[in-house]
Amino acid sequence: MAVGRSLWRHGFFGAALAACGGLGAPAAAATVVAHVTSDKGATEGAVVTVSRSGQAMTPAKAGTRAVMLQQDRQFVPFVLPVQLGTTVEFPNRDPFRHQVYSFSAAKPFELKLYGNNEVNSVTFDKEGVVALGCNIHDNMLAYIYVVGTPYFAMTAKDGAASVGQIPAGTYTVKVWHPSQKTGEVITKDVTLAANDTANIELKIEMKRERRQRKPGAVDEKEY
Repeated sequence: MAVGRSLWRHGFFGAALAACGGLGAPAAAATVVAHVTSDKGATEGAVVTVSRSGQAMTPAKAGTRAVMLQQDRQFVPFVLPVQLGTTVEFPNRDPFRHQVYSFSAAKPFELKLYGNNEVNSVTFDKEGVVALGCNIHDNMLAYIYVVGTPYFAMTAKDGAASVGQIPAGTYTVKVWHPSQKTGEVITKDVTLAANDTANIELKIEMKRERRQRKPGAVDEKEY
């Protein structure tokens, strides 16, 4: 399974493990390098997926885990791509309690109030976008993007994402970003031969940028 370089750079080992779901590299594997842009230029933090046309969704290897931290009244990372079937851990690194929730159709859930160094977990068993919030700290916002393919990566500051270890065949390359225009689906088809490196240009239309706000003046002693 492939993983984007940006996950490695930021040290999210759980997501890296999710990208190593037990699939060995094909003897003659291909690579897709996606270059994602918008009207603002190179787009960082977009998720690029490569899936075989008409193929059923591929779940992660049993036991695959990833991590979404709560630290300094922020979720870290802001966007976490995971493969279908991955269990995401939600450790609390703050000295006060959090109550994480999502109303998203792909995975509605609520983790009741829990404190410093406690960990809750959720298994994501349906493809789609899962927006996260905290009932105590309204500024907190993050996204888990659940994909049905082992081939995915996130774009770096230069807007590029490299997805490797792909067997030869015909695939659909798709990009998603939390700030892209609602309902917009950007895809391109590509046919890969053994040892190919395909460079793909993908342009998305951005709406108002979605980011976590800076923490407010909440009295955490109450929680």
